[in-house]
Amino acid sequence: MSRRLPSTAALLALEAAARHQSFAKAAQELSLSEAAISRQIAKLEEFLGMRLFHRVGNRVELSAHGAGYASQIRASLADIERHTLQLIAGSRGITSLEIGVIPTLASRWLIPRLTRFQERHPEIEINLRERTHPFSLEESGLHAAINFDYPIWHTLKVQPLFAEPMVAVCHPRLASQSPQSMPLLHKLASPYTWPRYAVLAGLPLSSDPTGPTYDRYALLIEAAKAGIGMALVPGRYVEEELQGGKLVAPWPAIAELCEHYVLVTRPDMETSSALEKFERWLLEEAKAE
Repeated sequence: MSRRLPSTAALLALEAAARHQSFAKAAQELSLSEAAISRQIAKLEEFLGMRLFHRVGNRVELSAHGAGYASQIRASLADIERHTLQLIAGSRGITSLEIGVIPTLASRWLIPRLTRFQERHPEIEINLRERTHPFSLEESGLHAAINFDYPIWHTLKVQPLFAEPMVAVCHPRLASQSPQSMPLLHKLASPYTWPRYAVLAGLPLSSDPTGPTYDRYALLIEAAKAGIGMALVPGRYVEEELQGGKLVAPWPAIAELCEHYVLVTRPDMETSSALEKFERWLLEEAKAE
């Protein structure tokens, strides 16, 4: 029985056009003409029998159906690419591991240490995938995740890595500003961290809960370096900035206020030799801290 599938070219055009919200930018990315992208989308819409984009003057906007379909196709294309790269790597005697990781932890802690793993295990390739929120490891296609210790992981194998104390940091020119008047920077997913810090540190911080919010610690750190306000971040993320004088920590450090990082794997998945080696190495690195 023949499969009812659209062409790969049409799906690639959809994914790029949906991501950019522009046929012109999709054409530039795929080295095609804008007219070619438009034709591929038109063929796909005819195949599906529905509009994926609304044409508004010179602009295009995804329809509700188009947005949902594009998201699903993006995930499917990523899976195809991952399986393809794993097959190619396997043909060269290399085992690939897909690891989901918090971006800031990856850039400031994991990646600087990966050369040690590569030197020990040159036959294993570590591919890092950005994950900033809790997610279903079973449905992700990842071998493991390095993330915060969320309750969602309770059915999985969770191995503690380290607990990182939080420190309050700001630009040096703000260091002498009183706690009551200091503008506070907030992490979007942690709205209660500053009130808890105020109680534990015994500081009369501003009772105003409003203030700039940021998705990631990396953005909080950059905002603090720019002098926008005081940020509460894991200490190891700002070691370099503190040593170089780009940031200062004028307020007390509270040992009870920590971020807990864990390695998460699936107990129902057959553990490969490569994953066992990565787990062993990662736990050694965390213990050495």
